[in-house]
Amino acid sequence: MARAWMKGAAAAALTAAIGAAGVMGAKAALTFNNAVTGEVLNLDDAPPEGKDTEAFKAFVETGKNAYLGNPSCLAKGEQLFLAMCSGCHGQKGEGKLGPGLNDSYWTYPQGATDKGLFELIFGGASGQMGPMYGSMNVDEMLLTMAWVRHLYKDKPEDAGEWMTAELKASYKPFDGKTPPPKPAADAPESCKTDE
Repeated sequence: MARAWMKGAAAAALTAAIGAAGVMGAKAALTFNNAVTGEVLNLDDAPPEGKDTEAFKAFVETGKNAYLGNPSCLAKGEQLFLAMCSGCHGQKGEGKLGPGLNDSYWTYPQGATDKGLFELIFGGASGQMGPMYGSMNVDEMLLTMAWVRHLYKDKPEDAGEWMTAELKASYKPFDGKTPPPKPAADAPESCKTDE
């Protein structure tokens, strides 16, 4: 009887070890938190639209925005920003009712990362910045973030984690005059503009 129990216990331990190895071997999605309360954000609160894009699927795994630095996605990001954000943050991200978004200062320091900026947009912040998941889909948030990063005008070394070495190498401060390029023919469908 003791031998049967040991076999059963060994089998259970082996099953648990295999299960744990499978879980540890799989790449887990990131946890996103509310910028004010720290509570875990429930991405299921957002509608399903936009969750099926490759950019968003990669983002929830890595915290990196695939649209960042993609010229074909800037025009769509600008459209979304002007429609949803400029009333409070200014047409060039210079700040109005809400803080400026075009420099290296962040009211919430997590804005210096793509993951943190997404958390601010998705879950909202203090003051009048409410959660945006009811007004924009999650992929539109990533496109808007790419435009916000494009508006940056300070030194590259002060930008934060979002500015990769590749972006630093091609960095030019936003001049406020040059319109974004139109999406290329091979641009992701989500980057195509309404025009």
